[in-house]
Amino acid sequence: MEQLLKLLRENAALTPAQLAALLNQPEAEIAAKIKAYERDEVILGYRTILNEEKLGVDLVRAVIEVKITPERGGGFDRLAERISKYDEVNSCYLMSGAYDLLVVVEGESLKEVAMFVSEKLSTIQGVVSTATHFMLKPYKEQGVLMKPERHEERLAVTP
Repeated sequence: MEQLLKLLRENAALTPAQLAALLNQPEAEIAAKIKAYERDEVILGYRTILNEEKLGVDLVRAVIEVKITPERGGGFDRLAERISKYDEVNSCYLMSGAYDLLVVVEGESLKEVAMFVSEKLSTIQGVVSTATHFMLKPYKEQGVLMKPERHEERLAVTP
């Protein structure tokens, strides 16, 4: 992966000027590359990782293992794309192993997530079974520790 993309992946808030300085390239060239990546859908979006605990946000998140029957001519793709379109779905991945799709959902309450699974997800033709696991507490999100380590400088204790 190109160094510019690595830097943006680590911190999308870096400006073209900052990126140009880090990469020792002209700012206009960096800005043009970013525009081209966006146009070519290499860069699909930018996200900010929030500490929801500090904000008082109380969303319920669940990881759902979904077993599906592949469709003739479409395999897993059509069903996965259909599931991905629901507003409750945050992420959807094709997996190897005991289940086919890993679906990450979020809602305002446990009941809302449960209703999504029972009324929307499990009723889709081709969905064979689901197993829902509720996420209790995040420790690391997209490579970022939710409670960064604090290095306090303390004076040495002498006898």
